[in-house]
Amino acid sequence: MRHEMAGHGRLDGDASTASARITEAEFKLFQVLVRECTGIAIGDSKRELVCARLGKRLRHYGYRTFQQYHEHLRERDPAGAERQALINAITTNKTEFFRELHHFDVLRGYVTEQRARAAGPGEDVRRLRLWSAGCSSGEEAYSIAMTVLAALAPARWDVKILASDIDTDMLSVAQAGLYPEESLRSVPPRLREPYFTRLSIHGRHLVQIAPEVRELVKVRRINLVHEGWPIRTQFDAIFCRNVTIYFDKPGQRGILQRLVHFLRPGGLLFLGHSESLLGLQAGLEHVANSVYRNRARHTDRPPAP
Repeated sequence: MRHEMAGHGRLDGDASTASARITEAEFKLFQVLVRECTGIAIGDSKRELVCARLGKRLRHYGYRTFQQYHEHLRERDPAGAERQALINAITTNKTEFFRELHHFDVLRGYVTEQRARAAGPGEDVRRLRLWSAGCSSGEEAYSIAMTVLAALAPARWDVKILASDIDTDMLSVAQAGLYPEESLRSVPPRLREPYFTRLSIHGRHLVQIAPEVRELVKVRRINLVHEGWPIRTQFDAIFCRNVTIYFDKPGQRGILQRLVHFLRPGGLLFLGHSESLLGLQAGLEHVANSVYRNRARHTDRPPAP
């Protein structure tokens, strides 16, 4: 969820083609609604962004004002389908393979350490669980999978990677694992040949994630601000990068507390470089640039899936 957010408006000219204008009152209505749906606080400077992003939804229904669209969301969307369309429209997703490459160097070292421990007497750490929380279109989750595969091969491990986001359009891309060929530019050369297949579809040059990478990743929609995450395990590592910066301090605190609850003792939490734990979360120690370790020695583990 690489989220960036950005009552009575009108359309200039024909509703099917003209751009909408949103009033201050309407903008405040959507500030409240988006916060309810996602927990994300839209700053006042994002008014034009919200106007541009939601204009398509107004035209979809033929509405002439943002007030009408807001009433639709509040009163005529019992299944929540249009609220999901609102979320998909209002969020910006920025990601790439191996973004912040040093994070994957840290992950590789951690996995290599676990492999070495597994070789010792009485040690059983051959099960790895990892989470890309806010996975956007999936490049982060697949980068995690490739890093783990390269570090463990040819050893046999039970590895599962959860890739979650709030944007269902992005999750569809992640599920397909199909990307423009130019996205390979951020992939280390040694990982390109074994883990990607080049394709040409309708004249487009694409790459497909290899089956052995895709089978490690499970894609699910999870709203980080809602209670009751559908998770029944703890993770060895959680990537939640450039997500919490779009929440206020109470929202950040709540998300981080729950993330740490699902991080096993000694597990690693990866945040974005603009995110800070100052005043938000005890029990974590800094181990690398924007990487933190859970200092807990033991905790109540949720049952394994």
